[in-house]
Amino acid sequence: MPRPGGSYSTSDLSRKSGDIIAEALRHPVTITQRNKPRLVLLNIDDYERLMRQYDARSVGTLETLPGELLNEFEAAVDAYGETDETNR
Repeated sequence: MPRPGGSYSTSDLSRKSGDIIAEALRHPVTITQRNKPRLVLLNIDDYERLMRQYDARSVGTLETLPGELLNEFEAAVDAYGETDETNR
């Protein structure tokens, strides 16, 4: 049966898959193998939310970079160049 925190072994998953899936629809469930966490079973809404958060980057160019970020970028490049010259 469930361990604290919604954790089940792979053997539990084989025997009680319906119950474990029902629980995973409510909150993430950890599946362990040899007493080590190996998998997390979660509902599709949580998965999609995580995937949206995972890569919120956007593509741009130096021309589209906001001025403040461009200034920070240029300062970092200059500092890197100065460090490189010092180490030669």
